[in-house]
Amino acid sequence: MAKYALYVPLKAKPGKAADVEAFLKQGAEMSKAEAGTVTWYGIKEDDDSYAVFDTFNDEAGRNAHLNGTIAKALMAKADELFSNKLEIHKIDIIGDK
Repeated sequence: MAKYALYVPLKAKPGKAADVEAFLKQGAEMSKAEAGTVTWYGIKEDDDSYAVFDTFNDEAGRNAHLNGTIAKALMAKADELFSNKLEIHKIDIIGDK
């Protein structure tokens, strides 16, 4: 069972929803190269609200992800794509199926 996760809510700037969706699809592909990332999800919550949710077996995998190419790409695109201040929530998973 993965024990650690990250949740990052994302609010697309007006007219940028398609760009955010393309970015999330690219992130999913990039995550395949990360050995420590168990699952990676780009999700749409409503018209302009998105999020990233990913899971890790250990803190080392989570830290590697936070210092990896996806996180760097997210920070590089933040001002262009998102109207919210990026907040990365570190989550501990206490149960799963």
